[in-house]
Amino acid sequence: MLAAALCFAPFAAIAADAPSVSLHGTKYSVEFATDDAQREHGLMDRTHMDADHGMLFVFPGDAPRAFWMKNTLIPLDILYFDSARKLVAMQLNALPCKADPCAIYPSGDNAARYVLELNAGTAGKLGLKLGDVLTIDGAPGTVR
Repeated sequence: MLAAALCFAPFAAIAADAPSVSLHGTKYSVEFATDDAQREHGLMDRTHMDADHGMLFVFPGDAPRAFWMKNTLIPLDILYFDSARKLVAMQLNALPCKADPCAIYPSGDNAARYVLELNAGTAGKLGLKLGDVLTIDGAPGTVR
């Protein structure tokens, strides 16, 4: 029994340190997209995402951003945050797109460093407003 406990102990530590973000006191487990390849692939080809999960795209600098839903199979809320992690733009209920042309979902003239994708409808349920702050926990070393 002790051997089994020791065997699973590392998994408990990993789960406790799993990356997450918080908005309005609600925590979401996230995958980080921190390089070009990860950001380009994003949530493509997924048919489901748990309600308490999302993906955080981290860019090296601030700039207006635009996302599209090519080969993304689940509707999403796309939330744009600046370097201070304040919400500067939202694209709600971005719809799946399997073939070109796919809609573009921009941050407008607003510069963003972080982009959070959550299941469509989440922003409304949370009552998000521009200026809300994103908290990032357990982030990889590349997130500053």
